[in-house]
Amino acid sequence: MRLDMRQTESGVYVVVPNLPEGLRSEIAITAVLKEMTYRLFLENAINDYVFWYYTPMALRYTSHFSPIAAIYDCMDELSAFKGADSNLPAIERELFRRVDLVFTGGQSLYEAKRNQHRAVYAFPSSIDAAHFGKARTNSTDPVDQAEIPHPRLGFFGVIDERFDRELLDQIASQRPDWQFVMIGPIVKIDPESLPKHKNIHYLGGKKYDELPAYLAGWDIALLLFARNESTRFISPTKTPEYLAAGKPVISTSIKDVVRPYGELKLVEIADTAEDFVRAAEKILARSSDSRSTEQEWLARVDAYIGNLSWDKTWSQMSSLIDRVVERKHPMKSTKVPLAAYGQKTGAAANP
Repeated sequence: MRLDMRQTESGVYVVVPNLPEGLRSEIAITAVLKEMTYRLFLENAINDYVFWYYTPMALRYTSHFSPIAAIYDCMDELSAFKGADSNLPAIERELFRRVDLVFTGGQSLYEAKRNQHRAVYAFPSSIDAAHFGKARTNSTDPVDQAEIPHPRLGFFGVIDERFDRELLDQIASQRPDWQFVMIGPIVKIDPESLPKHKNIHYLGGKKYDELPAYLAGWDIALLLFARNESTRFISPTKTPEYLAAGKPVISTSIKDVVRPYGELKLVEIADTAEDFVRAAEKILARSSDSRSTEQEWLARVDAYIGNLSWDKTWSQMSSLIDRVVERKHPMKSTKVPLAAYGQKTGAAANP
C-alpha cells in the first residue's frame, strides 16, 4: 500500500495510489484512500487548494476535505457507461451540492445538467490546432499503415460500447475496395465481437504525438458512434481534431456533432451504411474533381476552428474559479495547488 508520485515536465504532480491485492470491499477501499490522501496533504503541507473532480466517485474519499473552491468537470453522463456503479447518480447529486462550479463537456450535457446546480457552464471540446495541423504537411506514413491501400477511412478513439460495430461491419461489407483504419484500445467489449474483414485494420492504441502522422494518410475521418444512452451527451474532441488535420469527416448523428458541425456543413452526417457510403463517395469525388470546392470547405473549417483553443477555454474557466475564491476567501489567491480526481477515459489513443 503506497502512493507513487512523479512530476511531469510541465510541473504537474501525478499521484497514483497502489492498493493491496485482494482488497475488494468498497468500505475498505474508501477508508484506505481517505487515509492515503490525508497523509499526502499532511506530508506535503498542502493547506490551501482547489479540488477538480472528473468523477463523482472520488467524493467517497475526499468528502472530509475543505478546499477553497471545488469544481466538477462533467465530461460525460458516466452513469450511462457500461459497468457504471449503480450509486453513481446519487453520489453525483451529492457532489452537485458540494461544488462551487460545474463545467460540462458539451452543449447537450449542459442542457441536461443546468438545472441541477446554480453555476453550470458549457465548455465544448476545444483543439490544439497546431498539433493536429501537422497532418496537413506530414509526408511520412507510419510503418504499420504504409502498406494499406487507398482510399483510407480512419477512426481513432476508445473502441468500447459507444463504438458502432454493426455500422462498420455493414460499410466495410458494402465497399470492400475501401480500407478502414481503426486506431485505439479495445475496452469493455469482447475483441471477438468486432467485425473482421480484410479491409478493416485494427492498429491498436497510439501516442498522442503519433496521431497527426496517421491522420495525414487518411482520405476521410470517421466518427463511428452508436446512438445509445452512453453517447447521448458526448461531445467528441476528435471532431475539431480531425478538422484541424484538414480531413473531411463523416459522423453519426451525435447531437453535439450535428450542432454545430453538421449544421455548418463542416461534417457530413449519416446513420446508415448506405448514407455513409454515399457521403464518402461524394467526398472522394470532390477531392479528385474539384480543388476549388475542397479549398472552400477547408477555408470555412479554418474560420470556425480558429476561434477554438484550450488556452481560451482555460482562461474562461480560471476566471470563474477566481471569482469563487474572491467571493468565499477574499484574502486568498487562486495560485494554489489544484487537486484533480478522476479517471482518464476519453483520450482514446492514449489511454
